[in-house]
Amino acid sequence: MSNATIAKEKEQLLNDVRQVLASTEELIDATVDDGSAHSKELRKRLAEKLGTAKIKLRDAEQVVVGKAKEAAKVTDDYVHENPWKSIGIAAGVAFLLGMLVSRR
Repeated sequence: MSNATIAKEKEQLLNDVRQVLASTEELIDATVDDGSAHSKELRKRLAEKLGTAKIKLRDAEQVVVGKAKEAAKVTDDYVHENPWKSIGIAAGVAFLLGMLVSRR
């Protein structure tokens, strides 16, 4: 699995978690008129867990962004240190992709 695919899947996971958190907030807001003690306690616990989940999501986003920046820097450094090797690799990949496309 390529780094781009992994990054895309991580971003999709983060988006899914954001949607779940938003839906949970909507549910809390929708049940605010229910005055039972059990409902109030449940909303309170859910709101606390939602806050914790948001913090963890923010932390996960920072880790993903940090790793993506680190990978980009390493790649950039490699290309600058080995320009001809990088050009050769890119040409080889382009050649192979061209052969695969031309077969179809």
